[in-house]
Amino acid sequence: MNSQPLIDAHHHFWALDGIVHYPWLEDEIDQHFFLGDYSSIRRPFLAPDLQALIPEGYHLAGSVHCEAEADRRHPEIETNWLTSHGKRFGLPVALVGWAAFGHQDCEAQLEAQMHSPLFRGVRAKPLTASRPVGYDDVKGAPGSLQDTNWTRGLELLEERGLSWDLRVPAWHLLDAAEVLERRPRLKVILNHTGLPWDRTRSGLDGWRLGMRRLAENPSIAVKLSELGSPMADWDRKQNIELLAEAISIFGPDRCIFASNFPVTGLNASYATWLEMVEQAISLTAPYARHAILHNNAVHWYQLNVPVSS
Repeated sequence: MNSQPLIDAHHHFWALDGIVHYPWLEDEIDQHFFLGDYSSIRRPFLAPDLQALIPEGYHLAGSVHCEAEADRRHPEIETNWLTSHGKRFGLPVALVGWAAFGHQDCEAQLEAQMHSPLFRGVRAKPLTASRPVGYDDVKGAPGSLQDTNWTRGLELLEERGLSWDLRVPAWHLLDAAEVLERRPRLKVILNHTGLPWDRTRSGLDGWRLGMRRLAENPSIAVKLSELGSPMADWDRKQNIELLAEAISIFGPDRCIFASNFPVTGLNASYATWLEMVEQAISLTAPYARHAILHNNAVHWYQLNVPVSS
């Protein structure tokens, strides 16, 4: 029986050998990390480690590395290291870097990273509230989605044919949708299933509203990834239901499998997460299994990996 080809469209590698500096992994613990105690992942995680997690019945045909909050002064250092890592191990086959939106160095940082054949886009996080109650405190602040100097970075991506990895908690999804209505040519990949951290009825209603608004824009896809929450315990059944809802809202052609490993490993094994995504696919779009697990990532990240049937 042939194994299922898999592309993991969101993971992180780090060597912790001094070449790339990750303050949150190598210096003091971040007391505000959204999943709490992460001491177990403060160790090297490289391509062979990811390969070793792939369950029987699958083969990893490619992967996309997402910036891992390396030292912000020189984002090209992480990009260059990952490019070398890809040449050595075959993974990642593409990467999402970082650039300082709203800063005079942004253009130069983009240009420096575009020398890498793996560079596809940027994940730059706007200022957000860590809880819904803080939403009004950050709206309109420097670095927020209402800051036109910060969102100028999206124009720089659009001009260069680069994509934006969007990562905001669910209570900022409507703001993101409004900003992106003005950038119809910008390819956007929403991270972590829209981060439905607030699992109250009103919180999930807000997540659905924001997801639907974003899904109206055909230039936006969503990664089926990371459903850990700082506001609720891990709930396997509910998380499968949320994954299924995301597929229904965006449609199977705009949903992409991603693991967020090693971070998701704080709550679930790789095999468990993959099984949960598989269950959500079987509930909503079993005919699109291959697209969600493989082909959609090839399209949205312009991967040099053959599309297969």
